Amino acid sequence: MQRICVFCGSNSGNSPEYLSAAVELGKLLAENGIGLVYGGSNVGLMGALADAALAAGAHVTGVIPQSLVDREVAHGGLSDLRIVESMHERKALMADLADGFVALPGGYGTFDELCEILTWAQLGIHTKPIGLLNTLGYWEPFMGFLDHAVTAGFLGAGHRRLLGISDTAPALLALLRSSAPPRTLEPKWPALR
Repeated sequence: MQRICVFCGSNSGNSPEYLSAAVELGKLLAENGIGLVYGGSNVGLMGALADAALAAGAHVTGVIPQSLVDREVAHGGLSDLRIVESMHERKALMADLADGFVALPGGYGTFDELCEILTWAQLGIHTKPIGLLNTLGYWEPFMGFLDHAVTAGFLGAGHRRLLGISDTAPALLALLRSSAPPRTLEPKWPALR
C-alpha cells in the first residue's frame, strides 16, 4: 500500500484523544513508508494529521477546492497541493490517488466522503480496503446503524463487511494491509440475486 486517503474532521473534537489519534496515524503512515492523501486543510484533525505525517517524513498530498483555498484553510506546507473546482472533483481525485481509505472522527464532510467511498465499493467501482479508526468509540453508533440497515433489509451482509474497524492506528493499518474487498459481491439489488 503506497498511499492511504484519510477522511477526518476540520474540527478537533472535544477530547484531546481525537487529536492524539490523528497525530499517531500521521506518524505511523510515515514510519511505514505510506503517503497520505487527504483534504488539504490546515485546521482540526486534518491539519494535525498532515503536520504529523510531514514531520515524520511522509509524502502528503492535499486535495482542496478553490472555495476553501479562498477561505485560507489550505495547508501551505504540503508535499503536493492539488486545487480543484468542486467537492465532487476533490473526492474523485482523492479516491484515484489512494490505495485504501481510513476515516477518523469527523462531521458531515467525513460522513459524506466515507459513505461515498463505501457506495463505490458496493457498486464495484473500486476494490480498495476501507477502515475506521474508532477513537473513544466514536464510530460505534455508526456501525450499529449499519447493522440496523442490514436487519431492515436495506444493506446486504456482504456489503456491510466492506468496512473494517479498529481502536488503534497500528491494528487498523494491519487490517487494511491484510484485507481487500472481495472482487465478487452479492448483487446490490435483490431482484438481481
